[in-house]
Amino acid sequence: MEALALYIHWPFCLAKCPYCDFNSHVRDAVDIALWERGLLADMAHEAALTPGRRLTSIFFGGGTPSLMPPALVESLLKAAASHWTFDPAIEITLEANPSSVEASRFAALAHAGINRVSLGLQALDDETLRFLGRLHDAAEGLAALDVAQRHFARVTFDLIYARPDQTPAMWQAELARALSFGTGHLSLYQLTIEPGTRFATLVREGQLIPLDDDAGADLFALTRDMTAAAGLPAYEISNHARPGEESRHNLTYWRYGDYAGIGPGAHGRRTRLATTRHRKPENWLSAIDRTGHGLQEERALGAGEQASEALLMGLRLREGVDLAQLAARLHLPAETLINADKVRFYGDLGLVTRHGDRLIVTDRGMPLLDALLGELVAA
Repeated sequence: MEALALYIHWPFCLAKCPYCDFNSHVRDAVDIALWERGLLADMAHEAALTPGRRLTSIFFGGGTPSLMPPALVESLLKAAASHWTFDPAIEITLEANPSSVEASRFAALAHAGINRVSLGLQALDDETLRFLGRLHDAAEGLAALDVAQRHFARVTFDLIYARPDQTPAMWQAELARALSFGTGHLSLYQLTIEPGTRFATLVREGQLIPLDDDAGADLFALTRDMTAAAGLPAYEISNHARPGEESRHNLTYWRYGDYAGIGPGAHGRRTRLATTRHRKPENWLSAIDRTGHGLQEERALGAGEQASEALLMGLRLREGVDLAQLAARLHLPAETLINADKVRFYGDLGLVTRHGDRLIVTDRGMPLLDALLGELVAA
């Protein structure tokens, strides 16, 4: 039975966040009955196009999904179970901000069927949280983590490092503290300066000096060493887990599996098709009323585009990509997937390696991943 993952996008935030893509969707109140009907219709449409699939994961993401009423979460999970066969080890994840308001709902959400929660801690001290523009403080975040660990079988949280002026000693102390909490999964991201953000403006004005690449590489190596020693080795460039506690949902993306995306702005990949939902909630609801689903676009992907996407995602993983398997899946000659001369060149430098048909970016190559991908993946 072919596997499938399900992504459910909840667009609403009930608090203003300086970095949220959906700030225009902050709401004091949401018509839950209306949204339940819409999400159920959107799900039914995807289910009709993916009959007989085995659902391996469900992910509730978006604005503030942990503020969804538990009854709505339960309704959506029951509908999913009626449309597809649940894998016996299905992972059902909910993204949550680490606030006391959201933590107060964790028991009810666990009862509704959530078995994994992903907390956006981002830092463990108040000064850094203010710098990052977060609304919670460190004490509130750690209290939410404690509640989550009492109610969910699996818990992960994220931290951002390689911040301006951060030293190896500072990051070592923070990461050691994070590891002491005993979660089976951590997402550890280097701070990036994205165009159009407040950080980019501060850099341009000379008020913020990013950490240089060499210092960032040192922190990356330290991160790998410490997480591996603690039994949470990196399985993806920024994700670390005990064996067996890797994010099954994200692995679907990275291994280029099929996933259905429902809700405003949700993307999906369904049997060589890329799907996109209407982003604006009102437009999505109007589409549901007109057509019974929220699709804005359904685009066929050529074999070459699929190969490029699969490699760009898969080479993020420690396991790399099986080129022969990918070529067979896409009916392409294996030699057309990658630039063989570049693979040999970077292989001699110790940045990539071949294990049979499998192409792998090494630990030395991972800090240079973005640049390597542009060189290795055939145009």
